[in-house]
Amino acid sequence: MRGDKPNLKQDRAPLTTAPAPPSWLPKAAKAEWNRSAPVLAERRILTEGDLGSLENYCLAIGQVRFCQETLAKLESPFFAGDNGAPRPHPALRVMHTAMTHARQLAAELGLTPVSRSRPAISDEGDDNGGFGDLVD
Repeated sequence: MRGDKPNLKQDRAPLTTAPAPPSWLPKAAKAEWNRSAPVLAERRILTEGDLGSLENYCLAIGQVRFCQETLAKLESPFFAGDNGAPRPHPALRVMHTAMTHARQLAAELGLTPVSRSRPAISDEGDDNGGFGDLVD
């Protein structure tokens, strides 16, 4: 991906506690929600408007885990196609797509090492250009 990513900033109305996962999420997606939502709420960057992205991220992680469980039960992730040539199991493509979406959404939500290494969340009330904790 190209270009600069925006810095994460505290929202004016962040969720201060992690909401419960939606009841319709599959088990693995709920587990990811319970792992990541509290981190985002603690950082004060999660808002009501971000919950859809968080749901999609958790669904993608759940799909990756489901596909991996499916593939782990197979002797090989490949099978013989109609012409006898080896073909990948369909779960491989689904898993790859879900991994790509999860990575992109994780970056948007600030859940990757690179997105966390961006400059710290700015404090709108800081009169010292974001260096209030360093300036006396």
